[in-house]
Amino acid sequence: MTEREVLLKRVQVCDFALNDAALFLDVNPDHAEALAFYKKYLDLRKATVEAFQEKFGPLTRDAYDGGPRWNWVDGPWPWQMEEVR
Repeated sequence: MTEREVLLKRVQVCDFALNDAALFLDVNPDHAEALAFYKKYLDLRKATVEAFQEKFGPLTRDAYDGGPRWNWVDGPWPWQMEEVR
């Protein structure tokens, strides 16, 4: 697995954990362990997205940096990944 794939998989794992924890917190909003779990995966996701974007460019459109160019289109699209390998 490439570093790019590892980082993307880590983001997916974090997203799953965050969604699952959010559902639990919707009915248990004061659950301290669930809140700590959510914060842990939120922090991990932020760090992983930052690492991905430093090496491979924007992961989502909201990563726009305010610059003069719309750089979202510069990286390979998912269906172009075979060409990158």
